[in-house]
Amino acid sequence: METDWIIRPERPEDRRETETLVREAFWNRYRPGCTEHFVLHRYRTDPAFVPELDFVMEERGRLVGQIVFSRASLALDGGGTFPVWTFGPLAIHPDCQRRGLGLALLDHALEAARGMGVGAVCMEGALDFYRHAGFDLASKLHLHCDGEPPDAEVPYFLARELVPGFLRGVEGSYRTPRGYFAADDDPAGFAAFEATFPPKEKALGPGQLPQSCQSCGMPLARNEDCGTEADGGRNFDYCKCCYAGGRFLRDFTMEEMIDHCAGFLDGENKHLPSPVSEAQYRERMRAFFPRLKRWRTPPGNAVSV
Repeated sequence: METDWIIRPERPEDRRETETLVREAFWNRYRPGCTEHFVLHRYRTDPAFVPELDFVMEERGRLVGQIVFSRASLALDGGGTFPVWTFGPLAIHPDCQRRGLGLALLDHALEAARGMGVGAVCMEGALDFYRHAGFDLASKLHLHCDGEPPDAEVPYFLARELVPGFLRGVEGSYRTPRGYFAADDDPAGFAAFEATFPPKEKALGPGQLPQSCQSCGMPLARNEDCGTEADGGRNFDYCKCCYAGGRFLRDFTMEEMIDHCAGFLDGENKHLPSPVSEAQYRERMRAFFPRLKRWRTPPGNAVSV
């Protein structure tokens, strides 16, 4: 079947247009604003980046899609590591979505990966979309998602063998490569990079991933729940009770924040089917809080099609 598009390797002169495409595709898609264009910008110089699997889709002389791949690994249950690969961002321009272009681009890239000897691909995404590219729950292949119980069936952690039997006898835990946390690792660098693009308004909206304050964990459901910067603009990482005027309102350690939040437990228990004790609450928060931006040391995959 003839098409109006071609898939080809990305060229250096494409890079700014590709980053703009990714920004347009992801803006306010999963969270207020996006960072995927910065991830792509930084990933090209990351040792895990696979330049042979850096593709763009072009339609009538205009870039409408892109995909990149990264090397990754499994931490084996018995010790050691095992090589796998991942991909993302995968983006199709908003004007061209829902035409099957994303799946066509992904299928092309996976065939190229197979041709390079890539044995298995792990990623985080929506099974309803990725099952059409041969992905299934990674737990069926005895793989675990880092940070989740080993026996959990994590609905967004997916995998596919490109070489049949490549993962036979392999059991291990997958962690998203550090390169995908570029904006968390270097917030100043991200802010400077973002400033080179035309301004766009960030907003909470329907269909996004659940957002929560990255200091106390409180859900952020409305723009009005968010903190503010020194210039009065909204900060979508932190709630108004934790952050205002460009600074944290309480100079807490993580343990002090847990103490503070535990004071609201009686009210929280009124909304829970099974109330938890303070000891149980503190144990859960000591596991949960290190995942929040304010308290973590940054150690993923993204699609907008």
